[in-house]
Amino acid sequence: MGSVFDEKDFLACCGSTKFAKEMVAAGPFSTHQDAIHAARNIWFNKVDVNGWLEAFAAHPQIGQAPSRDHKSPTFSQWSKGEQSTALSTATELTLQELLEWNARYREKFGFVFLICASGRSTPEILAELKIRYQNRPIIEFEIAAQEQMKITELRLSKLFSDKADTAPAVKPLSTTNIATKAEEDRVNIIGAHLTAATRAAGAKPAHIPIRTRPPITTHVLDTSRGCPANGIEVRLEMWKDNQARPQFGETYIDGWILLGSSATDKDGRSGQLMNMVEALVPGIYRISFNTGKYNPDGFFPYVSIVFEIKESQKWDHFHVPLLLSPFSLSTYRGS
Repeated sequence: MGSVFDEKDFLACCGSTKFAKEMVAAGPFSTHQDAIHAARNIWFNKVDVNGWLEAFAAHPQIGQAPSRDHKSPTFSQWSKGEQSTALSTATELTLQELLEWNARYREKFGFVFLICASGRSTPEILAELKIRYQNRPIIEFEIAAQEQMKITELRLSKLFSDKADTAPAVKPLSTTNIATKAEEDRVNIIGAHLTAATRAAGAKPAHIPIRTRPPITTHVLDTSRGCPANGIEVRLEMWKDNQARPQFGETYIDGWILLGSSATDKDGRSGQLMNMVEALVPGIYRISFNTGKYNPDGFFPYVSIVFEIKESQKWDHFHVPLLLSPFSLSTYRGS
């Protein structure tokens, strides 16, 4: 039997009511790893824009104390602790500058500057704020959601640590060690394509839950319009020629096998592009977007992204978002 938590517990981790309700419905969770995997799926696939904004609004500005009438006292307590390094390294001058930049940020983007502040000094946070202030709103909105997920993961670890402390039959774990493990796990997920941990071939790791979505997904954000891109055709293919790998500068026609196709919805997310499989077949994949049909006057008639999934990554989830404007685009490995 896993640990049982209620909505108030999960509201302490993330200020979205939808998130808290979905977490209760998905529980109970045997380990904090199971809870983190469920939280990622709920936050990025079930909580809508209003839920993201609700979660953002629950946070105080960096450098300010949480509201005393916050709906979760635990949320306020944890928020204060996460800002302790920033406050201890602040001077009157840097606090004033932070206050001014926080105001600029809110005026431009419409929500509080959000960053996983645990262990960060005021100069570090201020430097990051100034860099992110240059972003377009749709890009910054996505970054803020990623930062919220980092905070949520850290707090879920604290939640399970507190539960372990109150359970006499279970040896309590160090909060510091759990938090450190959560940080390491997050880095592995975001950067798995560069630094994937070695896993036993064919053996599913015990902490990996059953998939609730296909292992490769995508969504497209139209940065020129400041909204998700609806109606873009998407194709997912896999390289099936075992004799030769596709190489830069060479043209291939017969080596790519179509796995699935779909079109993005009003949230910019594609439908199912492949079968729901537990383990991905390692190999080279290509995801393509019919951007020319979406915007005939744009610079890109279509966009294709080629990536390779290693044997050690076959249990991971690969989210490939596309940030699109008429004359530029960018992508990154999401959660």
